[in-house]
Amino acid sequence: MSDLLAFVITAKDILGGKSGVVCLSFAELQATKTSQFYALSHHPLDYRILMMDEDQDRIYVGSKDHILSLNINNISQEPLSIFWPASANRVDECKMAGKDPAHGCGNFVRVIQTFNRTHLYVCGSGAFSPVCAYLNRGRRSEEQVFKIDSKCESGKGRCSFNPNVNTVSVMINEELFSGMYIDFMGTDAAIFRSLTRRNAVRTDQHNSKWLSEPIFVDAHLIPDGTDPNDAKVYFFFKEKLTDNSGSTKQIHSMIARICPNDTGGQRSLVNKWTTYLKARLVCSVMDDDGTETYFDELEDVFLLETDNPRTTMIYGIFTTSSSVFKGSAVCVYHLSDIQRVFNGPFAHKEGPNHQLIPYQGRIPYPRPGT
Repeated sequence: MSDLLAFVITAKDILGGKSGVVCLSFAELQATKTSQFYALSHHPLDYRILMMDEDQDRIYVGSKDHILSLNINNISQEPLSIFWPASANRVDECKMAGKDPAHGCGNFVRVIQTFNRTHLYVCGSGAFSPVCAYLNRGRRSEEQVFKIDSKCESGKGRCSFNPNVNTVSVMINEELFSGMYIDFMGTDAAIFRSLTRRNAVRTDQHNSKWLSEPIFVDAHLIPDGTDPNDAKVYFFFKEKLTDNSGSTKQIHSMIARICPNDTGGQRSLVNKWTTYLKARLVCSVMDDDGTETYFDELEDVFLLETDNPRTTMIYGIFTTSSSVFKGSAVCVYHLSDIQRVFNGPFAHKEGPNHQLIPYQGRIPYPRPGT
């Protein structure tokens, strides 16, 4: 697909031409009296997953061996917590495999998704043997219900084995859409639909045209219009792509799109996505001398939704991969521009330098990606 262009806001712009970073020390933050300190353990717990539950006014936190539920209306209230460690046998096997006892051989919670009105679906790395379970949060916050409510099941295809490898996920109609690494060795990256009564569907295995050593950043269900059946799942990630010479790899930020109701093909794409498309997210700023500085590494994504889905704004936080220049920027993309790119010409390699150019040939019907 062709590149997306973006409007850029940098720290320099925000601060009126003066670059800088605003930081608060822990003591200064406490002095604002707008925060509450809570310690669950003296050991590092690797808090990484946060999920806001506006229906129950709770925020759920996933960490090593623990899941927390905090009251967002009263931050001084004692959180509800669940201790959910990996089994002793799994921890021993993990250590025997040479994995880091402190930062690998535990149950690092990496998936927290709303399953229905009363339950969450949670997954952890399980000491390099992913596990998932249903968590009962009750129907109302005042019930103070917070407990694992099922036997653990395999988390393969739902959560990465390695807790240091990102897992992103979206729950749609009790089906889980995940971007993660599906194997113990961390070589098989996939965008996967699981927890489904239909057939499981994934990206093509070990195919760098689909995914090339991706680092998943985020995933969102975004409406295309007023019809809920037109909503698409968008995945945001970084990947390593070979340059035109084919000798070196460069990091590029990407956005991929699938249709949730995709059941796969009937011949060459059996149990694989038939609607998978991806495009590069370009974030750059023009310097005074006319040179363009690219911020290639996507770090996080935020959606600013409006009443009209087509005017949704997608904000990306980017950093540079350059060894010469270090910097960061915020780029904002209009959903309508993203849709225009996905509906535009496909890219293919042609010519002696195998450069990517727009495909001018006959587009098959139905159009790929629809």
